Amino acid sequence: MAAESERVDRSSYSMDKSITLPPNEIFRNLENAKRFAIDIGGSLTKLAYYSTVQHKVAKVRSFDHTAKDTENDPLYEISMQEEILARLHFIKFENAYIETCLDFIKDHLVNTDTKVIKATGGGAHKFKDLIEKKLKLRVDKEDEMTCLIKGCNFVLRNIPHEAFVYVKHADSEFRFQNTHPDIFPYLLINIGSGVSIIKVESEDTFERVGGSSIGGGTFWGLGALLTKTKRFDELLQLASKGQHTSVDMLVKDIYGGSYGSLGLTGDLIASSFGKSATADKEFSKEDMAKSLLHMISNDIGQLACLYARLHNLTRVYFGGFFIRGHPVTMHTITYSINFFTKGEVQALFLRHEGYLGTIGAFLKGAEEDNPNQYSWGENYAGSSGLMSTSPDLNPMQRARSGTFDMLEMDRLERQLVNLPLLQDPSSYIPDTVDLSEDALAREYWLYCFEEALDGVRAVASQPDLPEAAERAEKFRHKYLHKLQTLRHQPFAYGSLTVRSLLDTREHCLNEFNFPDPYSKIKQRENDMALKYFQKAVKSLEELSWEQRQFALVRGLLAGNVFDWGAKAVSELHNDSPVFSIERPWLVDTYDQWLERLKGPPHKCALFFVDNSGIDIILGVTEAIFTFFHFMIFLVLASNSSPALNDVTNNELQILTERIAAMDPVIQSAVKEDRLTLVQSGSSSPCLDLSRLDKVLAGVVRERHTDLVIIEGMGRAIHTNYYALLSCESLKMAVIKNSWLADRLGGKLFSVVFKYEVKDVKTG
Repeated sequence: MAAESERVDRSSYSMDKSITLPPNEIFRNLENAKRFAIDIGGSLTKLAYYSTVQHKVAKVRSFDHTAKDTENDPLYEISMQEEILARLHFIKFENAYIETCLDFIKDHLVNTDTKVIKATGGGAHKFKDLIEKKLKLRVDKEDEMTCLIKGCNFVLRNIPHEAFVYVKHADSEFRFQNTHPDIFPYLLINIGSGVSIIKVESEDTFERVGGSSIGGGTFWGLGALLTKTKRFDELLQLASKGQHTSVDMLVKDIYGGSYGSLGLTGDLIASSFGKSATADKEFSKEDMAKSLLHMISNDIGQLACLYARLHNLTRVYFGGFFIRGHPVTMHTITYSINFFTKGEVQALFLRHEGYLGTIGAFLKGAEEDNPNQYSWGENYAGSSGLMSTSPDLNPMQRARSGTFDMLEMDRLERQLVNLPLLQDPSSYIPDTVDLSEDALAREYWLYCFEEALDGVRAVASQPDLPEAAERAEKFRHKYLHKLQTLRHQPFAYGSLTVRSLLDTREHCLNEFNFPDPYSKIKQRENDMALKYFQKAVKSLEELSWEQRQFALVRGLLAGNVFDWGAKAVSELHNDSPVFSIERPWLVDTYDQWLERLKGPPHKCALFFVDNSGIDIILGVTEAIFTFFHFMIFLVLASNSSPALNDVTNNELQILTERIAAMDPVIQSAVKEDRLTLVQSGSSSPCLDLSRLDKVLAGVVRERHTDLVIIEGMGRAIHTNYYALLSCESLKMAVIKNSWLADRLGGKLFSVVFKYEVKDVKTG
């Protein structure tokens, strides 16, 4: 009892430190909270609630340019407006803290119409009276298995890097998997006190097809008897330090080596705890715990394999309190699955498996709002990320597992789907370099993003707001903290990539109400480029056909250089070094592209555009001028929300309207609906073709799109460089980072012009 009291005192001390933090650090946006759900397990509580968050967005509105004296006025005005964002909050903490947390929520909860809290988990009954007393909410218990499946479906559908394979001793032990566009069917092995094996066939169709009484409770109970260790996590720590071969009887202990005719290696366990029957010695707690862990894991692994084969399933996910992200548990289950299936089936684990029950309970309570009709995205600024619980990895983070863990999901304005033209959506990987698996690349890019913080124009974008400097400092502090976390835990938010680093920065900027730091720069550069548009078009008309095609490509590439997100370009703006975009290029298929233009016209081209200013107006728009000579329809896809100096759909609408008034070709294309402007659904400088606006996907199908053009370093190099499409594609960019140029075999300002032809597939 003394040891237990000491543990609670220490936990309470940790709790006291955490709970006195501002509410926006843990229980964020409680003042606008509604629809609560809770999942109480044997040791952990997971709380969920929905809130509305007020945040600033940058809006552009066109000026009236009909009067003669407005010629030198800006093309559009920029204003900051308040919008309401729907957000889901999930918080995980130890049961020892539940009363203090409920008190904290009660003290900060205001203006809620919520009368019910959905509850699941074995502890829901135990704490029912306490919850109702503290929060004045009626506890409505939901079926545990239904909640678990609903939560699993939700994370698999909305979080791209949710599932991972565990690889012990790798540079990054977490190998994240692409979620198949159709997440069904799959097998879920839920390892709690016992084991439940569930076959999931659709959103509402699932069946418990098997199970076992030998599960996490068995490991815990037998482990306590063998080692006198009562705490589950301590038992796993003992196992991580043990040698099972001291206790287990191996094949070589019986036969002196391998049993070749049966394909059994000498190191294979022939009998768990077999040596304990004959050896006249004491076995260490560590060795017994390790032997027990192997015995339980191998039994579960074999069961999982048998049921996977019986139901012809290859996607097998593991969850439950037995897993809880412990490397030693994931390794033993992974080994077992690999052995019994000879590598045909992989053991898949989930980043947020601890939240599945509470997510499902929340969804049950929110069915009237049909949350599954929306797409949701993880908010990196408010989420803790996956932590390693290994005692040897990141000891400073291990202490946090005893306090709080957070996940936030934001409702997106648009439903996101795959680009219909992906050759194989299940194998599509957006990112060119996985920094999780490349330590040198990881350190280089983390350093780059730390250095680039001084160039983020947060304060400059809001010069009239005196508190902007304070908010900018908070943004800086939070983003630096995220970079430090990713340095120690590169797997925290899935695969670490340049794209995820950029997205994390955008999330942190939005967190502190800097929705568009480059808005005034974009406005100024758009106004400037417009003044040269007609002159540039006239010069193109004077060229021969072949000269014009090359001039258009050069214009696109030259415009693409002006990117405020690249350090080399910032230096270019200041020092104006001379760089050449003359051929030959690093990747150069221009001759094949030119030859293709002499053939039959394309039905429709989908063009993912990049930067504002020179790029979109003197690059892309000039190209449009001649595009309609060799294609029937053109779709311009631009960002839905701001990121760096990339043009947004709202800005592009105004620019196109202005240019159409200046140019009859573009005016005619707009009027005849041959030129269409569509939101991509993205708010990133990079491009994930598996998460695009559903409206855009519909336009792609309707127009029978047979050419995809991707422009810019973020969209065509950091992402999609190796993407395979079922139609012709053109990827072009100037590489504005020396490290990336070197990695691809070039040098700073090398040009990539990559025209690819694939067999067209109907979708």
